[in-house]
Amino acid sequence: MRYEDVPLFPLPPAPEPAATGGAPGVPGFPFAAPVPVGSVVAADWAPALAPHEPALHRLAARLEEDRRAGHRILPQPGNILRAFSGPLAGVKVVIVGQDPYPTPGHSVGLAFSVDPATRPLPRSLVNIYKELSEDLGVTAPATGDLSGWTRQGVLLMNRVLTVRAGEPASHRGWGWEDVTDAALRALVARGGPLVAVLWGRDALKLKPVFAGVPTVESAHPSPLSASRGFFGSRPFSRVNALLEQQGADPVDWLAG
Repeated sequence: MRYEDVPLFPLPPAPEPAATGGAPGVPGFPFAAPVPVGSVVAADWAPALAPHEPALHRLAARLEEDRRAGHRILPQPGNILRAFSGPLAGVKVVIVGQDPYPTPGHSVGLAFSVDPATRPLPRSLVNIYKELSEDLGVTAPATGDLSGWTRQGVLLMNRVLTVRAGEPASHRGWGWEDVTDAALRALVARGGPLVAVLWGRDALKLKPVFAGVPTVESAHPSPLSASRGFFGSRPFSRVNALLEQQGADPVDWLAG
C-alpha cells in the first residue's frame, strides 16, 4: 500500500477530555498520568512516543501547575496532541513550526493553522498565503484553517506544543522538544515519500534529523523575517515537485 492510500487525518473537532486532576469543571490534560500515550495519539505514532510517556506525564503535571498559578494554556487541552491524531504512515510532508500562537482563539494544535472563524488572520499566516498566491498564481483560501492540508498527509507540527496566552516561547525548554524530535526521527526512519519544510533558524536546527530527506528551506514567514528570504522562496511548488520525484501525489494547497 502506498502512503497516499492510507486513510488520512479525519481530524474531527477535538472533544474536551474529562477532568484528570484539574480544577472542578476545567478539562484536564488528556496525556496526564496514568493515561497511556497510545490512547491519545494515532496507533502508529504510539511506538515512537511511548518512550516519552513519563515526560508527557511530567509535562501534564507542570501545565496543571501553570494553570493553577493563573496562566491560560494554549491550545485547548484536547488539541495539544492534535498533530498526532492522523496516522504516521500517511505523512508525506512535514512543516515544522516553533510554538503555538499565543493569542487566545488562534492556536488549534496544528502549526500555523487557525479556526475557520478566526479574523483577522495571524500575520505569519497572512504571509504564508501571500507566498502561496505568488507561487501558484492562485487566490488564497478564504479562511486560515489548514486542516485540508493535513488530510492530504501534511504534518503541521510545532516543536513546542503549548504556550501561555500572551507569552510567546513561554514553554520552550520544558521538554516538548524531546517529544517532538522523537516523532520526527520516527517519521524519517519510516522512509519516504517525505519532504521536510524548514522555515526559520529554529526549524533549520533540525536539518541533521532529516538526513537523506529532501528539504525546502527559507526564512520564517513572520513579519520580522519574511522579507529576508521567505517571500519568493516558492515552497509550495517546490514541495510538490519533490513529492512527484518520489512517486507521490502532489498536495492540493487550496483544499478545504
